[in-house]
Amino acid sequence: MRITLTASLLLATPAAAQDAPSPQRLRADVQTMVGFGTRHSASTTTDPKRGIGAARKWVQGAFDRIGRDCRGCLTTETIARSFSGPRAPNGLEIVDVLGVQKGSEPNRVVILVAHLDSRNSDVMDASGDAPGANDDASGVALLLEVARALSKQQHRATIVYGALSGEEQGLWGATLLAETARERGWTVDAVLSNDMVGNTVGQNGVRIADRVRVFSEGIRWSETLEEHRRRRGEGGEDDGPSRALAKAIRQTAAAMPGALEVFAVRRPDRFGRGGDHEAFLRLGYPAVRFTVAAENYDQQHQDLRTENGRVYGDTIDKMDFDYAAKVTAINIAVARRLADAPSAPTGVSVDGAVSTDSTVQWASVPGAAGYRIHWRRNDEQDWTDHRDVAAGATSIVLKNVIVDDHFFGVSALAEDGSESLVAFAGRTVPQTVPGSTTR
Repeated sequence: MRITLTASLLLATPAAAQDAPSPQRLRADVQTMVGFGTRHSASTTTDPKRGIGAARKWVQGAFDRIGRDCRGCLTTETIARSFSGPRAPNGLEIVDVLGVQKGSEPNRVVILVAHLDSRNSDVMDASGDAPGANDDASGVALLLEVARALSKQQHRATIVYGALSGEEQGLWGATLLAETARERGWTVDAVLSNDMVGNTVGQNGVRIADRVRVFSEGIRWSETLEEHRRRRGEGGEDDGPSRALAKAIRQTAAAMPGALEVFAVRRPDRFGRGGDHEAFLRLGYPAVRFTVAAENYDQQHQDLRTENGRVYGDTIDKMDFDYAAKVTAINIAVARRLADAPSAPTGVSVDGAVSTDSTVQWASVPGAAGYRIHWRRNDEQDWTDHRDVAAGATSIVLKNVIVDDHFFGVSALAEDGSESLVAFAGRTVPQTVPGSTTR
């Protein structure tokens, strides 16, 4: 098998070092977005200097400039639909701004999203100041910085950068993009949502600047009852596609010199709360959320004010742009890895009942230079062992690796070592019914 570099070695190449994120550019972009006063989804769309309309035009212009710099490798478009709900009872047009960097496999996509809209204490207040520096101008600035870096190279998968609206009204912009992906028949390999990625001092005054939280579901939101029953018999509750994505993010960051620790939270989102990635989970797409390690609730969804010496409001002076740049660097590395790798294998299964050997099988992946078979004892969370095989292989027998004691998975490799997500191996045949003579 001809693989010239491992994924970890790729992260240390000069090309990767040259596209290091700029804290100064991140600050400048957040400052511009804060300058629109409010980006509430129902705010003005006609004022050239204030409101969601002006903010959307500015983001589209920023994507256009990136596209010109890479000689047309990135194009922009908007998608729109009317939504209504308790936070917009009279209906509201939601507009998403997309930067699209076509890959050599254009229908296969890696999506990065952040929400452009902001709000203050009253979710219905469409005109009052709502600077939304961390929530979520930080995420949109990250998108632009990732696009600047990744537009310097051609990738296999198409990369879609989505500046979404309507998050505060009900994840409407994310719903629009997720449903657009389905309608266009995209193969979505991963969704990286960045929501509040720019502050380091929490509500209790403790500063945490050395890690970022990545939230992921284990068992899929979209799993059917039959799939749930099979999962119960196979295990793999910690190995759904979104959890595999979170593990890949942690693995990628661990190989980056000076990178933040990825705190892979085994929960879809913060306790009792949600975000844009959930709209993609509902349609079965692998999706995770990046969020700061230390939240300050006085800086979320608050009117700008000071009460009894306590300062409220989501303002730029509370942000840490060196930290935001480190979160951005992880997004760049992960998106590059997945966009340069083949898709994850499908049809991955394992058999080996009443045997001391295990047979792992998978379907061939177009363009794969090889495959990596992973396994671990089933009391471990992370893959501990692997074996690489050539591109033509679709099965392997692992001698003296007992299926009862291990979990298995398979990833696809590119020639440069870029690795797909690991697809968990389930049973080869449906589970037998109670009373079966199988032992």
